[in-house]
Amino acid sequence: MAQVTMKGTPVNTKSELPAVGSDVKDFNLIAGDLSTKTWADYKGQNVVMNIFPSVDTGVCATSVRSFNEKAASLENTKVLCISRDLPFAQGRFCGAEGIENVEMLSDFKTGQFGDDYGLNFVDGPFTGLSSRCIVVVNADGKIVHTEQVSEIVDEPNYEAALGSL
Repeated sequence: MAQVTMKGTPVNTKSELPAVGSDVKDFNLIAGDLSTKTWADYKGQNVVMNIFPSVDTGVCATSVRSFNEKAASLENTKVLCISRDLPFAQGRFCGAEGIENVEMLSDFKTGQFGDDYGLNFVDGPFTGLSSRCIVVVNADGKIVHTEQVSEIVDEPNYEAALGSL
């Protein structure tokens, strides 16, 4: 179990993020067209997973906008923005914001991605949602950087995440 804070109040997640140097865990996430995406869809590319509770909160929306801006110049790299939001809500947000350099994926069906990666909240007002995390995977499928943001209302360290590639 890992502990972060939500406006200073301690909350817990299921476990620790996968270790740097470990192999990426497979996943089943839902894309905007309701197709299922797995790790096989991104094999051979660098992948930045921007994981957050909901695109309908200010900091989460800011992280998507920031990665969208930064992702435009990345070679052989996909930025996956992952939450438990419905794909329709993710699509509505991206359309309204002109987001086109990141891929929105949803863990709404089962929450298994969040459980497998140890990042789902197990208590507090966001129980069942994903905590704010970054997981960076290189083209060989190895995790090269992780960050579980210690205060949920703070943004992730974009430079550290992108600098790990």
